Amino acid sequence: MTETATRALGFWTCTALIVGNTIGVGIFLTPAALAPYGLNAVPAWIITIVGCVLLAIVFSGLAQQYPADDGPYNYTQRAFGSGTSFYVLWCYWVSTWVTNATIATGVVGYLFILFPGLQSQPWLPPVTALSMLWLFVLINAMGIRTAAWMQMVTTVLKLLPQAGIIILGAWLLLVHPSVYVAHIPPNPASLHDILAGSTVALYSMLGIECAMMPAAKVINPSRTIPRATIVGTLVTALIYLCVSLVPMLLIPQAELSASNAPFSDLFGRYLDPQYGRWVALFVVVSGLGALNGWTLIVGDLTQAFARHGNFPKVLGEVNSRGAPLYAFVLTGIAASVTLVLSYNPSMAKVFTFLVNLVAAANLPLYLACSLAVLTLWRRGEITRIGPRQLVWFGAALLAAIYCIWSFIGAGREPLLWAVALAAMGIPFHLWSRMSHRRTLVRETP
Repeated sequence: MTETATRALGFWTCTALIVGNTIGVGIFLTPAALAPYGLNAVPAWIITIVGCVLLAIVFSGLAQQYPADDGPYNYTQRAFGSGTSFYVLWCYWVSTWVTNATIATGVVGYLFILFPGLQSQPWLPPVTALSMLWLFVLINAMGIRTAAWMQMVTTVLKLLPQAGIIILGAWLLLVHPSVYVAHIPPNPASLHDILAGSTVALYSMLGIECAMMPAAKVINPSRTIPRATIVGTLVTALIYLCVSLVPMLLIPQAELSASNAPFSDLFGRYLDPQYGRWVALFVVVSGLGALNGWTLIVGDLTQAFARHGNFPKVLGEVNSRGAPLYAFVLTGIAASVTLVLSYNPSMAKVFTFLVNLVAAANLPLYLACSLAVLTLWRRGEITRIGPRQLVWFGAALLAAIYCIWSFIGAGREPLLWAVALAAMGIPFHLWSRMSHRRTLVRETP
């Protein structure tokens, strides 16, 4: 396998991976989820955007400092050892295939609008969701270039409804500016609401690390990953901010809070209800793009675990196209079991579940990467100190504070989820340590 074939992800593909994975099904429910907080959602979004930009700087600096490393697995291992690295990445790994299961469920919920016949038999929706899961396992098994091409196409398509929301909002501002003051939410300023709203906003931004995860497959990672991470984060943040604020100001708060399809309601209120079907179509495309991207990420992460001896070696093997087939199959099975056991066609329930579980599983990785920068600097392992490094260190400190803020805002339930996920990984970590010891014994003369 040549270097060119192995490293197939360039700047645009990595940027599409960030935008495509971050903007999934959740963007179509974020306005409704933030509606109860009123205008407190504005400072919540500002805090979240600043925090995510700080995290993007952290990830970019790590990629520049350690271009040969195997992504966050090696970054956290350098700073805290293999044990901490395993548990942090384990939580993240579990969240990825759980996310795939819930995204597939959410996409089926919107397929009902396009194909009402899917509801004719109780077994049709879960079978359809499973079919989509395994379709993207197959696509990713065909190689990184096929998956990258699919990611580029779906990312471009999923941005169209977001552009429609922004254009509609700008048109109404110019032609009927009075509509922007007719439904201003009455909520007073509240630190509690800002804290809670920023947690919801953070969930919407999860995925900004996606260019860093498959570092071994990125062309010129020391340059590509930082650029793609910063650009992808800023583009995603701008889109989310616009498409969250426009419905908040144009739809009455009570109506928006109860909405299962805020974008469809917005188009229906100011244009034509028939636009709702088009929105549903783009939700499906958006979800499929996220499903493709997260399948790529979880397969690569499973392969990384195997490379480091934490999973059986067979999970690190690749097929003739350079894809970790067994890793994709394992995570596809895990996502399928999760989907069957927890299938629920309600988008709102899926979204709430994802906010709690996925935020809990991602925050340890974000916090560990931020603290890794400070730890490696304190040890003297980062010897080159200049203006760029000082900005990096400052961003790492502020990003760690932001992660702690987010943990507080998330509340007790997500923290308990994080602990539970880490506990699930204990048997696997013990197995890997025992296997490593047996290998050392056999190799000792």
